[in-house]
Amino acid sequence: MDTLVEVRDMCKIYNPGENEVRALDHVSLRIDRGEFVAIIGHSGSGKSTLMNMLGCLDVPTSGSYYLNGKDVSHLTDDELSDIRNLEIGFIFQGFNLIPNLTARENVELPLIYRGVGRREREELSLDALETVGLSHRVDHKPSEMSGGQQQRVAIARAIAARPPVILADEPTGNLDSHSTQDIMNVLKELHKSGRTVILITHDNDIAAQVKRVIRIKDGRIEADYMNEGEAKGNEKVLEKS
Repeated sequence: MDTLVEVRDMCKIYNPGENEVRALDHVSLRIDRGEFVAIIGHSGSGKSTLMNMLGCLDVPTSGSYYLNGKDVSHLTDDELSDIRNLEIGFIFQGFNLIPNLTARENVELPLIYRGVGRREREELSLDALETVGLSHRVDHKPSEMSGGQQQRVAIARAIAARPPVILADEPTGNLDSHSTQDIMNVLKELHKSGRTVILITHDNDIAAQVKRVIRIKDGRIEADYMNEGEAKGNEKVLEKS
């Protein structure tokens, strides 16, 4: 398959020296285009640091990161900003919607930053809102929607520009169980339509719904396995170095 994300021997070290913290310790992984992957770990495991690397929000201390065939490990802040804008759709635990904008206007906002024309912006935003089941809520503001609906607006915003990677960081963390499943169903449908989805979570129940699971602990990949038909017993635990 076509490799979209490739991390090679990545380390992220804070406070180098005697009291250094290895948030990532020689991590290597590959994600193919069209995969649905959950990266799971407890607080302090390194999953948030790995998310920052995959999202081009930070750069590694050593090692390489190839996104869509380009080495983005050592780019400048401005170059990383361009990569984020063009290549990655972010979904966060906090919905990060603008309160005084409608759903459609919230979805359009990143498209404005990309210089997309008005007519194309409207088409893309309406298509994205329809994809997440909110075509009847395009003129509603965040305060007029439930938490689950607000997160679906946030997903529509992330996918409107059709970026190669959807990076979802604990997207159900602020939601009740019903809304959580609604959001997972949306992410599954995005995957079925051909999107590459990387989900960061601490929740085993969430990870169990995803085809491939990467477990991280103490800055290292502890396991990388496939959930064939939600059969979690077929774990392939990587040898610890």
